[in-house]
Amino acid sequence: MYIPRLKKEYKENVVSRLMEEFGYKTVMQVPRLLKIVVSRGVGDATSDKKLVEYATDELTQITGQKAVVTYSKKDVSNFKLRKGMPIGTMVTLRGDKMYEFLDRLITVALPRVRDFQGISEKSFDGRGNYTLGVTEQLIFPEISVDKINKINGMDITFVTSAQTDKEALSLLSELGLPFKKNE
Repeated sequence: MYIPRLKKEYKENVVSRLMEEFGYKTVMQVPRLLKIVVSRGVGDATSDKKLVEYATDELTQITGQKAVVTYSKKDVSNFKLRKGMPIGTMVTLRGDKMYEFLDRLITVALPRVRDFQGISEKSFDGRGNYTLGVTEQLIFPEISVDKINKINGMDITFVTSAQTDKEALSLLSELGLPFKKNE
């Protein structure tokens, strides 16, 4: 049976290193990655409905899982936005697909970012979750430069079971996310 590389790495090495570092008594206390949420807002969707479809297709290609459309929750007159209008798209990845996506993000996509120095350690939310902003979808090899109509960014949120940001930072570093040295 196939097991993703990072899932195997987590079970064999990361758990023992984190238990040693934080002094956990059981394996169940060790923080783990619960899900990865990839979301993308489409600001111009109020004027052109096709943009949401393009964004959904691109996110589906990138993650390998069908993206869902997100809708506005309230009216905002300054943005010509009505409640219930499609304004973005998102995918929630869990299990093997989550580890596969993380592996591709670390080994293929992030190294393709121009002038890449590492990702910031400052984007933790205080509860052990981390959000990474990507400025353009072109860093993913699944996206063809010829087929895109507009360069858009996206947010990638790593939801962990860690209680503190320090534990989450250790977990994500052990999994291979390239954090900047000395900020």
